[in-house]
Amino acid sequence: MESDCRIPVACCRPRFLLLHALFWGLVSLRVFGAALLNEEKTAAAKPVATPCWLMEEFVVVEECVPCSDFHSKTQFACKQTGYVERINCTKSSREDYKSCRSASMEEHLFWKFEAATMALTAFFAALVVVRQRQLDRRASEKVRRQIESI
Repeated sequence: MESDCRIPVACCRPRFLLLHALFWGLVSLRVFGAALLNEEKTAAAKPVATPCWLMEEFVVVEECVPCSDFHSKTQFACKQTGYVERINCTKSSREDYKSCRSASMEEHLFWKFEAATMALTAFFAALVVVRQRQLDRRASEKVRRQIESI
């Protein structure tokens, strides 16, 4: 007599459960670790004075460019994204640097995400095909045994 259980027995095997736990552990570590690192960066590197671009209007003097090695270590604006734009505050006539997100960096991240998505799609499609073949083999074996028992 067959059980009405909808969960396949293969899903309850220790190896399968261990792989699932490892996968979701790595995913949560990546997500929560990134959030914690971001909080540590902002807490550790608080600027002493408020930048002028937060309080008043500004004009962009130089568009978003990558920071040099020296600037990435010394300027707070470079530490956040690795890209900076030079701005001029209108009221105080002060020149300052503001962190920015580069279009090329955003495009690179987008294509990385697309590649990861496509790789996962291919992996799980192959997994579905393998599983379907396995189930078909089991079904045909069951039918063969039933026919032989007649």
